[in-house]
Amino acid sequence: MSYRIKEAFYSLQGEGKHSGRPAIFCRFSHCNLWNGKEADRSNAICPFCDTDFVGTDGQNGGIFANAADLVNHLLALWPAKNDQAWSHPFVVLTGGEPLLQVDEPLINQLHQQHFEVAVETNGTLTPPAGLDWICVSPKANAPLLITSGDELKLVYPQPDLPPKKMAPLDFKYFYLQPMDNADPAIQTANQKAAINYCLNHPQWQLSLQTHKLLGID
Repeated sequence: MSYRIKEAFYSLQGEGKHSGRPAIFCRFSHCNLWNGKEADRSNAICPFCDTDFVGTDGQNGGIFANAADLVNHLLALWPAKNDQAWSHPFVVLTGGEPLLQVDEPLINQLHQQHFEVAVETNGTLTPPAGLDWICVSPKANAPLLITSGDELKLVYPQPDLPPKKMAPLDFKYFYLQPMDNADPAIQTANQKAAINYCLNHPQWQLSLQTHKLLGID
């Protein structure tokens, strides 16, 4: 199958367990919870999305005819591919919703090139076998099919999806990430609410979007 990629770039992971880790980010086009058009945001299941995933016109974006072509494209972004000590690239498959396109042939091809493969998903689709790290960010009023994995990262607050509903799930790490907001007062309130919840419920850790704080991609 072909793959539609909005953008691909090398940066530091800004969120969750791998925060601060160098990674290649591969952002797939399309999502099943919102079409990405501002005119339709109010009707989206995930109206607070802060990502542009529409089209293939972003940095290093494009349409790739097969898994080998996409993997070679991503491998070229890794700066240490000729350094034996750091020759195993870390790639984060994200979106949009990457599991609309990610399949076993792509994962197998990434592993053949010694990639460690992580995915960031809304959890509404069953993942293919072989992923090395599964991060699920569930959304209120959306079905959740992935109930176990490595990392659960809940954008907070979502009135219809309290953390206590997610707490019994089978994940290694549980993160609350304050919901982003253009209004500084609301943003600060969301941060304080997330901090207080973590302090009162130690199962949860705070995840900040450090890439935004640092002004990097």
